[in-house]
Amino acid sequence: MKLYTYFRSSASFRVRIALALKGMAYESVPVHIAKGEHKKEAYAGISADQLVPMLETNDGTRLSQSMAIMEYLDDIHPEPRLLPADALGRAHVRALAQSIACEIHPLNNLRVLKYLVRELNAEEDAKNTWYRHWCRDGLLAFERQLVQQRPAVFCYGNTPTMADCCLVPQIFNARRFDADLTGLPRTMAAFDACMQLDAFIQSQPSHCPDNEV
Repeated sequence: MKLYTYFRSSASFRVRIALALKGMAYESVPVHIAKGEHKKEAYAGISADQLVPMLETNDGTRLSQSMAIMEYLDDIHPEPRLLPADALGRAHVRALAQSIACEIHPLNNLRVLKYLVRELNAEEDAKNTWYRHWCRDGLLAFERQLVQQRPAVFCYGNTPTMADCCLVPQIFNARRFDADLTGLPRTMAAFDACMQLDAFIQSQPSHCPDNEV
Protein backbone atom coordinates (compact mmCIF):
# COMPACT_ATOMS: atom_id res chain seq x y z
CA MET A 1 0.00 0.00 0.00
CA LYS A 2 0.94 3.63 -0.41
CA LEU A 3 0.02 6.44 1.97
CA TYR A 4 0.11 9.94 0.52
CA THR A 5 0.83 12.05 3.57
CA TYR A 6 2.14 15.34 4.95
CA PHE A 7 4.12 15.26 8.16
CA ARG A 8 2.18 18.06 9.89
CA SER A 9 -1.24 16.97 8.67
CA SER A 10 -3.17 15.73 11.69
CA ALA A 11 -5.44 13.67 9.42
CA SER A 12 -2.38 11.96 7.93
CA PHE A 13 -0.95 11.49 11.43
CA ARG A 14 -4.14 9.63 12.42
CA VAL A 15 -3.74 7.11 9.63
CA ARG A 16 -0.02 6.66 10.28
CA ILE A 17 -0.90 5.75 13.88
CA ALA A 18 -3.59 3.32 12.77
CA LEU A 19 -1.23 1.57 10.36
CA ALA A 20 1.46 1.38 13.03
CA LEU A 21 -0.93 -0.02 15.64
CA LYS A 22 -1.88 -2.76 13.22
CA GLY A 23 1.68 -3.38 12.09
CA MET A 24 0.75 -2.88 8.43
CA ALA A 25 3.56 -2.07 6.02
CA TYR A 26 3.15 0.78 3.55
CA GLU A 27 5.13 3.13 1.34
CA SER A 28 5.04 6.75 2.45
CA VAL A 29 4.57 9.28 -0.36
CA PRO A 30 5.08 12.86 0.88
CA VAL A 31 2.77 15.60 -0.41
CA HIS A 32 3.91 18.96 0.93
CA ILE A 33 0.60 20.79 1.25
CA ALA A 34 2.20 23.92 2.76
CA LYS A 35 4.03 24.30 -0.57
CA GLY A 36 0.87 23.60 -2.57
CA GLU A 37 1.92 20.22 -3.91
CA HIS A 38 -1.63 18.89 -3.37
CA LYS A 39 -2.85 21.35 -6.02
CA LYS A 40 -0.30 20.37 -8.66
CA GLU A 41 -1.18 17.93 -11.41
CA ALA A 42 0.97 15.09 -10.09
CA TYR A 43 -1.31 14.78 -7.05
CA ALA A 44 -4.44 16.65 -8.10
CA GLY A 45 -4.75 14.31 -11.04
CA ILE A 46 -5.24 11.31 -8.76
CA SER A 47 -6.89 12.90 -5.72
CA ALA A 48 -10.43 14.14 -6.24
CA ASP A 49 -10.51 16.25 -3.06
CA GLN A 50 -6.84 17.30 -3.31
CA LEU A 51 -6.35 16.58 0.37
CA VAL A 52 -4.19 14.26 2.43
CA PRO A 53 -4.13 11.54 3.48
CA MET A 54 -4.91 9.25 0.59
CA LEU A 55 -4.39 5.51 0.81
CA GLU A 56 -3.65 3.52 -2.33
CA THR A 57 -4.35 -0.17 -1.86
CA ASN A 58 -2.35 -3.00 -3.41
CA ASP A 59 -4.74 -3.20 -6.37
CA GLY A 60 -4.46 0.54 -7.05
CA THR A 61 -7.74 1.60 -5.47
CA ARG A 62 -7.48 5.01 -3.83
CA LEU A 63 -9.27 5.97 -0.64
CA SER A 64 -9.55 9.45 0.87
CA GLN A 65 -10.65 10.84 4.25
CA SER A 66 -8.82 9.65 7.35
CA MET A 67 -11.91 8.37 9.18
CA ALA A 68 -12.98 6.22 6.23
CA ILE A 69 -9.43 4.95 5.78
CA MET A 70 -9.14 3.92 9.42
CA GLU A 71 -12.45 2.06 9.31
CA TYR A 72 -11.31 0.33 6.11
CA LEU A 73 -8.10 -0.76 7.84
CA ASP A 74 -10.16 -2.11 10.73
CA ASP A 75 -12.29 -4.11 8.29
CA ILE A 76 -9.41 -5.71 6.42
CA HIS A 77 -7.10 -6.16 9.43
CA PRO A 78 -9.35 -6.48 12.51
CA GLU A 79 -6.67 -6.97 15.15
CA PRO A 80 -5.89 -4.96 17.11
CA ARG A 81 -9.28 -3.30 16.83
CA LEU A 82 -9.64 0.44 16.37
CA LEU A 83 -13.37 0.14 17.00
CA PRO A 84 -14.83 -2.02 19.79
CA ALA A 85 -16.63 -5.25 18.94
CA ASP A 86 -19.96 -4.11 20.42
CA ALA A 87 -22.29 -1.64 18.73
CA LEU A 88 -22.52 0.69 21.72
CA GLY A 89 -18.75 0.80 22.10
CA ARG A 90 -18.31 1.57 18.42
CA ALA A 91 -20.81 4.42 18.70
CA HIS A 92 -18.96 5.91 21.69
CA VAL A 93 -15.57 5.71 19.95
CA ARG A 94 -16.94 7.18 16.72
CA ALA A 95 -18.49 10.04 18.69
CA LEU A 96 -15.19 10.81 20.39
CA ALA A 97 -13.23 10.57 17.15
CA GLN A 98 -15.71 12.75 15.29
CA SER A 99 -15.65 15.35 18.06
CA ILE A 100 -12.09 16.01 16.96
CA ALA A 101 -12.23 15.18 13.26
CA CYS A 102 -15.55 16.93 12.56
CA GLU A 103 -15.75 19.65 15.21
CA ILE A 104 -12.23 20.87 16.04
CA HIS A 105 -10.14 20.04 12.99
CA PRO A 106 -12.26 21.62 10.20
CA LEU A 107 -12.08 25.03 11.87
CA ASN A 108 -8.32 24.87 12.33
CA ASN A 109 -6.86 23.08 9.34
CA LEU A 110 -4.28 24.71 7.09
CA ARG A 111 -6.58 25.87 4.30
CA VAL A 112 -8.90 27.61 6.78
CA LEU A 113 -6.00 29.35 8.50
CA LYS A 114 -4.61 30.43 5.13
CA TYR A 115 -8.02 31.79 4.11
CA LEU A 116 -8.22 33.85 7.29
CA VAL A 117 -4.88 35.47 6.47
CA ARG A 118 -4.99 35.77 2.69
CA GLU A 119 -8.67 36.50 2.01
CA LEU A 120 -9.88 38.07 5.25
CA ASN A 121 -6.62 39.88 6.03
CA ALA A 122 -6.40 38.47 9.54
CA GLU A 123 -3.20 39.29 11.38
CA GLU A 124 -1.01 36.46 12.65
CA ASP A 125 -2.11 37.08 16.25
CA ALA A 126 -5.78 37.03 15.23
CA LYS A 127 -5.29 33.78 13.31
CA ASN A 128 -3.62 32.16 16.31
CA THR A 129 -6.33 33.44 18.64
CA TRP A 130 -8.92 31.84 16.33
CA TYR A 131 -7.03 28.54 16.46
CA ARG A 132 -6.64 28.53 20.23
CA HIS A 133 -10.28 29.44 20.85
CA TRP A 134 -11.80 26.66 18.75
CA CYS A 135 -9.21 24.12 19.84
CA ARG A 136 -9.82 24.87 23.51
CA ASP A 137 -13.59 24.90 23.06
CA GLY A 138 -13.54 21.53 21.32
CA LEU A 139 -11.18 19.88 23.79
CA LEU A 140 -13.33 21.00 26.72
CA ALA A 141 -16.28 19.26 25.07
CA PHE A 142 -14.10 16.20 24.51
CA GLU A 143 -13.12 16.19 28.18
CA ARG A 144 -16.78 16.35 29.23
CA GLN A 145 -17.48 13.29 27.10
CA LEU A 146 -14.65 11.37 28.72
CA VAL A 147 -15.84 12.32 32.22
CA GLN A 148 -19.28 10.88 31.45
CA GLN A 149 -17.74 7.50 30.62
CA ARG A 150 -16.27 4.88 32.92
CA PRO A 151 -12.60 5.37 33.89
CA ALA A 152 -10.21 4.16 31.21
CA VAL A 153 -6.51 4.19 30.38
CA PHE A 154 -7.14 5.49 26.87
CA CYS A 155 -10.03 7.48 25.44
CA TYR A 156 -12.30 4.44 25.59
CA GLY A 157 -11.21 1.34 27.43
CA ASN A 158 -7.76 -0.01 28.10
CA THR A 159 -6.50 -0.29 24.53
CA PRO A 160 -6.11 2.53 22.01
CA THR A 161 -8.94 3.09 19.55
CA MET A 162 -9.73 5.36 16.63
CA ALA A 163 -10.50 8.08 19.18
CA ASP A 164 -6.89 8.00 20.38
CA CYS A 165 -5.68 8.09 16.78
CA CYS A 166 -7.54 11.39 16.46
CA LEU A 167 -6.67 12.80 19.88
CA VAL A 168 -2.89 12.55 19.71
CA PRO A 169 -2.44 14.60 16.50
CA GLN A 170 -4.84 17.22 17.85
CA ILE A 171 -2.79 17.63 21.02
CA PHE A 172 0.42 17.89 18.97
CA ASN A 173 -1.13 20.72 16.96
CA ALA A 174 -2.57 22.36 20.06
CA ARG A 175 0.89 22.49 21.59
CA ARG A 176 2.38 23.87 18.39
CA PHE A 177 -0.08 26.78 18.56
CA ASP A 178 0.32 27.15 22.33
CA ALA A 179 -3.34 26.39 23.04
CA ASP A 180 -4.49 26.15 26.65
CA LEU A 181 -4.48 22.50 27.72
CA THR A 182 -5.13 23.03 31.42
CA GLY A 183 -8.14 21.49 33.12
CA LEU A 184 -8.23 18.45 30.80
CA PRO A 185 -7.14 15.62 33.12
CA ARG A 186 -8.85 12.72 31.36
CA THR A 187 -7.87 13.97 27.93
CA MET A 188 -4.23 14.48 28.79
CA ALA A 189 -4.03 11.19 30.68
CA ALA A 190 -5.20 9.39 27.53
CA PHE A 191 -2.66 11.33 25.48
CA ASP A 192 0.16 10.45 27.89
CA ALA A 193 -0.83 6.77 27.81
CA CYS A 194 -0.73 6.81 24.01
CA MET A 195 2.72 8.39 23.96
CA GLN A 196 4.11 5.43 25.86
CA LEU A 197 3.41 3.21 22.84
CA ASP A 198 5.78 2.76 19.90
CA ALA A 199 2.97 3.11 17.34
CA PHE A 200 2.29 6.67 18.46
CA ILE A 201 5.94 7.58 18.95
CA GLN A 202 7.09 6.41 15.52
CA SER A 203 4.16 8.08 13.75
CA GLN A 204 4.75 11.60 15.07
CA PRO A 205 5.78 14.37 12.66
CA SER A 206 9.43 14.49 13.79
CA HIS A 207 9.85 10.88 12.69
CA CYS A 208 8.52 11.43 9.18
CA PRO A 209 11.06 11.45 6.34
CA ASP A 210 9.52 14.65 4.92
CA ASN A 211 9.57 16.61 8.18
CA GLU A 212 10.74 19.89 6.69
CA VAL A 213 8.91 23.17 6.98
